[in-house]
Amino acid sequence: MDDVAVRPAPVEAVRTAPRRQRNYERLPGAPRKIAYLYLVPPFLIYAAFNIVPLVQGFNISFYNWAGLTKGTWVGLENYKGFFTDPIIRSSYMPVLVLSVFYSFIPSSIGLLLAALLSRMRIHGLTVFRVLLFLPTVLTDVVLAVAWTWIYDPQGTLNNFLKAIGLGFLRRPWLGDFHFALPAVGVFGAWEEYGFCMVLFLAGVMKIPQSLYEAARVDGANAWREFWAVTVPGLRYELTVVIVLTVIDALDTFDEVYVMTNSGPGTATSVPAFAIYRRAFLTGQVGSAAAMGITLMLIVFAVTYGITKIMERDDE
Repeated sequence: MDDVAVRPAPVEAVRTAPRRQRNYERLPGAPRKIAYLYLVPPFLIYAAFNIVPLVQGFNISFYNWAGLTKGTWVGLENYKGFFTDPIIRSSYMPVLVLSVFYSFIPSSIGLLLAALLSRMRIHGLTVFRVLLFLPTVLTDVVLAVAWTWIYDPQGTLNNFLKAIGLGFLRRPWLGDFHFALPAVGVFGAWEEYGFCMVLFLAGVMKIPQSLYEAARVDGANAWREFWAVTVPGLRYELTVVIVLTVIDALDTFDEVYVMTNSGPGTATSVPAFAIYRRAFLTGQVGSAAAMGITLMLIVFAVTYGITKIMERDDE
């Protein structure tokens, strides 16, 4: 009898074979449940330094507690202070002013710089971009100290004004009731615009060149291209920039602490600094915890509202 050739099993038979009979190999990069184990260490660190203190702070916010003695339950009384305490209420306007300097001005500057740098073809452009982004990389405290020297009555700014014949404009910038807050705001705008510029530059790179070419065919100049092509193409980046810069403005603390210590008087007092003073200088830890939780909720609400408005405009 002739030998019968052994034929390979049909593909359908292999597919329907029991899994234990297959020589099954998981593809590289395929999901594995064991991957969740790698998330445990970072999650534990995050929980220890973020979730646990947040829960503890929420618990403390319901007590009248000085930090050392036994606290007494006061319920929601501490939360009312954020809206009724005159010291906290006096910090509302400064933080709104800083929002303009920290968000609107650097976003506008970053958008214009991104549009210009994306069109320029010159040598050393990468170095120029790095120099513009450098303030974002350095530590806030270090930069604040440097700007304090610049604003000093005998500092660089006043000496420069004197050298160009504008000596009558010299003043103690951080000690002036009218100019201290704008001086801090200028520092914030200078610190933020590089971050905005880099995000916008990344967004410009993904805009199809065909849109610019079509705009040029229609006779659009550079300014018209900017408003008709660049700005609509950066809608998502603009949302991210506005949200992050507004958050920076609302939780401003380092700059105020280093440059003015909320002075002169309360001219540069912001909610975050008022919370710090209440917790560590006056010993009202429970009240400070309640105000910190309230500020966090306000930040969430503002960022959620901004996101929804930008998404609605995009429809």
